[in-house]
Amino acid sequence: MQVHDLRAPCGSRKKKRILGRGRGSGRGKTSGRGQGRKQNARAGRGIINSLEGGQMPLIRRLPKVGFRSKRPILYQVIKVGDLSRFKSGTVVDPFLLKDKGRIKNIYRPYKILGVGEIKNALTVKAYGFSKSAQEKIVNAGGQAEVIDQSMIKEAEMASKK
Repeated sequence: MQVHDLRAPCGSRKKKRILGRGRGSGRGKTSGRGQGRKQNARAGRGIINSLEGGQMPLIRRLPKVGFRSKRPILYQVIKVGDLSRFKSGTVVDPFLLKDKGRIKNIYRPYKILGVGEIKNALTVKAYGFSKSAQEKIVNAGGQAEVIDQSMIKEAEMASKK
């Protein structure tokens, strides 16, 4: 026996029953849909699963919990240990991080997390810092400055002039 000889067992692959093709279809007047003349007898969708026939629906019985934003702020993440590769006195800003391949986009916000160690005194400019990251940068003799989108646009305009 070879691969081209294989066949599905008899009865395992049934053809879909075609409904609603008139009295000559062999399924009678109602085409196999029973006595109904309403929603279930028609083409398209039947009764919606969430309807419970007058009972209070489950989705309305459960309490509302939490909030999920449709446009959450998704930070690019940089570890403090990644900043240790820069020399002391360096100003670490979005342009430098983009050049070194630490972030993908200078216009998307990035956050510095406190994973790893840093020994160099750096001036780090970022959209956000974790508490541990800020402490590690300051303890190393550096500065942690919070920036926003407008500062990047101003710096870009100044560099073009």
